[in-house]
Amino acid sequence: MAGPRQREYRLEELGDFLRTRRARLAPEDVGLPRGARRKTPGLRRGEVAQLVGVSVDWYTWLEQGHPINPSTQVLERLVLVLRLDANERNHLFLLAQQPPPPPLPLETESVSPALRHFLDQFGPRPAFISGRRWDVLARNDAACAVFGDDSQRTGRERNTIWNVFTDPLSRQFIVNWEEDARYLLAQFRNSCARYPDDPQLAELLHDLMLASPEFRAWWPDHEVQSGQEGRKTLNHPQVGHLMFERLTFQVFDTPDLKVIVYTPLEEADTPRKLKQLLDAWCQRSGQGQPCQEGCP
Repeated sequence: MAGPRQREYRLEELGDFLRTRRARLAPEDVGLPRGARRKTPGLRRGEVAQLVGVSVDWYTWLEQGHPINPSTQVLERLVLVLRLDANERNHLFLLAQQPPPPPLPLETESVSPALRHFLDQFGPRPAFISGRRWDVLARNDAACAVFGDDSQRTGRERNTIWNVFTDPLSRQFIVNWEEDARYLLAQFRNSCARYPDDPQLAELLHDLMLASPEFRAWWPDHEVQSGQEGRKTLNHPQVGHLMFERLTFQVFDTPDLKVIVYTPLEEADTPRKLKQLLDAWCQRSGQGQPCQEGCP
């Protein structure tokens, strides 16, 4: 192929690549409502355009193979919105005829004051913020009441996957431990694909292989799950069974971070038990009185 035909072929490939990446995402994966009468598989063009910050017409022309030269900044926004891994990111830049992108820097993870304030607004709903390696970076009072206070934990003790697979108490705390652990592992593998060059993540995987027979047996299965939502049943040592609906939201401005929220269900008398735990936590943490605001 020569000249114009080669350019036409590249533009068609770029459009096809964007369509396939768009189709594999659900609206809830990027914090959008699904809505009714949805026929489009995955995200709509307008939704991608909105998240990237370009017009719907411009993005439509890009997918249709029009001779458009997207900037590096727009390509990086597409990487974030479409959740491209390192190989897909390189491929996108190649199809767009941009210089190969530099490796993505792994910045130190931190929770901004605004995000911390947002976390506290969930009131009686246990909520916490998780990083790229599934380290718990912050919890609200309700999450501390149910899961314990992370301020007294260091290193691996703050890591969700490490605790699930190596802490014997997790097998008593999580009802249907094996089913839940397999599901979390499939989600964790999906997260790991975004950070193939993270040495701390590689070290975590190595140590998990040594520490957990189940992790060692299940990791080679290559099971992958996207999204982190569904029902969750816990067996709390103080109040017994608690039942929640779990939802996960990606932080758009800091896509390595996720907010996980547990909404209490009426089953197993969960709201009353949760209020009991939350009041006790507020007393222990020095607030001196039961937590009233926002409690069930």
